[in-house]
Order: sequence, then C-alpha cells, then structure tokens
Amino acid sequence: MVYEGYAPHGIALVVETATDNPVRTVANVRSYFNKYNGSLGTMGMLDHMFDRKCTFKVTMKEGVDVEDLELELIDYGVDEVFVDEGEMMVYADFQHFGPVQKYLEENDWEIKAFAFERIPTDTKELTPDQQADVDKLIERLEEDDDVLNVFHNIR
Repeated sequence: MVYEGYAPHGIALVVETATDNPVRTVANVRSYFNKYNGSLGTMGMLDHMFDRKCTFKVTMKEGVDVEDLELELIDYGVDEVFVDEGEMMVYADFQHFGPVQKYLEENDWEIKAFAFERIPTDTKELTPDQQADVDKLIERLEEDDDVLNVFHNIR
C-alpha cells in the first residue's frame, strides 16, 4: 500500500508499505501524521509531484565505452548511465524496469542491486528548525516495521 500526505511546512511525503494487516498499517501511518502535525491525504494526490524511476547498480566491465552503451540503452528506456568508483549506475523510468533488466542479464552484466525510487519534480527549502519538525515524522514512519520507503520533496 502507498500512503500520501503532507508533513509540517508543506512537505510532500509518499510512504510505501508492505503489510499483512492493512487496517493496522493505515491506523499507524495516520497516527504518525497526526502526532507530528502532518495530514494524511488520499491515494494518488501526490503522484504528479514525483517521477517514478528504477535504478540498477552494475559491476563495470573493462573496455566498455559508457557513451556508446548509453546510446544503445536508450532504446530500452534508459534515461542516464554513469560510472562511479568502478560501478555503473543505470536510471530509467519505472515502466522500463523489465526491458532494462533483461538487456543487462542477456549481455552478462552483473547486477549488484536495483531499486525503485520516487524523485521529486519540485523541492522545498527548509530552515533547520523546520527540517527538524519534518525529520521527526519521517524518522517515526521509518521505524514502523510495515514501512518500506519514505520519499519527500525536501531540497
């Protein structure tokens, strides 16, 4: 289940959960938002504020031209490829996960990790005091066993 709402100071939060008891989870999430001066909203209300991306961390191969590889991967929906400390990072839109994974596996790339992310399209700057208010809510959400990820639009 995905829950969406606003933390204090107008910060958008998207909370991804996995649970065997959705009644318990929604009650917990709602109580955290209420306790820390946030407001739980309706599903889909913040979708437009985040781009859904998939990322792959891949072991870099010797002798590979990253620019040529990136041009080839564009056909599979990849947005960006870059190398950092011997690892290649591949970013694509969420819906292109399958084709990108298939390409990497068929071409003997070692996938070390993959993830799904929500990247904010617009961010907000906060003062240190405001940041502390929002951090309390985020930390409490992340402590819940049913919460997988918490995404926000803080700069």
